[in-house]
Amino acid sequence: MKRALQSLLDRCIQKGTLTLEFPSGERVTAGDGSGLPLTVKLMDAKATAELFFNPQMALGELFTDGRLQVSGGSVYDLLDLLGRNLHGLTPPQFGRMRILLRNTLGRWHLRNSQRRARANVQYHYDIDDRIYQLFLDPDRQYSCAYFDEPGQSLDEAQLAKKRHIAAKLLLKPGLSVLDIGSGWGGLALYLADIAGASVTGLTLSPEQLKVAQRRAGERGLTSQVEFRLEDYRAPRDSFDRIVSVGMFEHVGLKDYDVYFDTVRRNLKDDGVALIHSIGRMDGRFATNPWFAKYIFPGSYVPSLAEVFPAIEQSGLIVTDVEILRLHYADTLAAWRSRFMARRTEAATVLDERFCRMWEFYLAAAEAGFRYGGLMVFQIQLAKTIDAVPRVRSYMSEAEDKLRQREREMQLSSVAAE
Repeated sequence: MKRALQSLLDRCIQKGTLTLEFPSGERVTAGDGSGLPLTVKLMDAKATAELFFNPQMALGELFTDGRLQVSGGSVYDLLDLLGRNLHGLTPPQFGRMRILLRNTLGRWHLRNSQRRARANVQYHYDIDDRIYQLFLDPDRQYSCAYFDEPGQSLDEAQLAKKRHIAAKLLLKPGLSVLDIGSGWGGLALYLADIAGASVTGLTLSPEQLKVAQRRAGERGLTSQVEFRLEDYRAPRDSFDRIVSVGMFEHVGLKDYDVYFDTVRRNLKDDGVALIHSIGRMDGRFATNPWFAKYIFPGSYVPSLAEVFPAIEQSGLIVTDVEILRLHYADTLAAWRSRFMARRTEAATVLDERFCRMWEFYLAAAEAGFRYGGLMVFQIQLAKTIDAVPRVRSYMSEAEDKLRQREREMQLSSVAAE
């Protein structure tokens, strides 16, 4: 096994330095000697075999369980090293056959019923609520931020994301909006408070629902915003606008036709919809098995080639597409920095194993957006070809107006105090 792993490391690590230490104390090293002197220590013989035969699952599992330890840097430094050396973070060995089989066979069961979708959401979001307070911005935006200016803070970039989305929706006071996957309510409250819309938010998480409803009450917006514990397939109302941020990844490949048929059914004839989702730049690929098991069960990250046929079949028209490439990597870096700064608090809320799992999750996700072919897309949709202006200048004009409204609201709030 030592010889096999030495051969694997030599093929994988060309730049940087990586040492693998076995339970016996023996070591193998690969790389050109540059960068951090990273060492991965395997704590038992079984861990060695697991890492060799199934690295995509084993790396996260072993780190979470404390059976793999990283020294000389953090687990993100390790993943960054792998990302700089490996295309798509995939090791060049017979483990590729497992990946091929997962890509092929996994497509047969990528469907999420309403019951399964609810269970998947509650698995991730209905943990102790204090965890999310440790690393999210005050508005609890748990999706890709939009860094539209150099040097922006996370809070500023999340506000810019909401502003950017509102601008694409061409909102006017009084318009009705359906927010599919409304989370803790931040976007819905922004659309109501700043843009003057009437918003219906849908979530499958009872914990998120309680927080969103409380926040609406605290801000005096209960007459403008309604949050429901409801599946996206349930509404039968018509809305001027439909928005979905960070939810499409949980629909399931086999339900894309259902999803876009539902958007079309609930969108008024002159309406506009905006879908914001994680996607792949490098074609079809199965969800990383560790993420599917421990973080986001039932999730699937699509390529645009998998999304567009369902849109076209629904009869909706694509009026704009924007690709956000490194914005989510920077978002995750900020989340990871905040989480690690308050890691001790997280351990008191849950436990040390959870902290290792969450550290690996944030680190691996960031590496995925830097090296693993991940991006975020925003697709604007309509039923008619003239529902939105012909040129994109309306977006920046709308953002300027929203920015001015934010300042006015802030000044009004300060004056009231």
